[in-house]
Amino acid sequence: MSTTIEALYKQGVLRLSRPIDLADGTRVNVIVIASHPALTPVIPDEPGPRKKTSAEIMSEIAAMPMESSPDGFSGEDHDQVLYGWWG
Repeated sequence: MSTTIEALYKQGVLRLSRPIDLADGTRVNVIVIASHPALTPVIPDEPGPRKKTSAEIMSEIAAMPMESSPDGFSGEDHDQVLYGWWG
């Protein structure tokens, strides 16, 4: 399982911005990618709705198929989507 979540590092502890579905005692591997402070929203004391981080959005984009998909849309349709149907 792989999950991307924003966290705040303070006084030697990473504090997650929201709860995650893991059993107590589960060991995890952590990859830390520091965000620029001006671009990172402050994590509120109370968990609540939040915007997706750039890393989450990029992960979703990377998971999208580049070739044809069951709904008929693919990355090959890029120009038609942006510029309209030609011909």
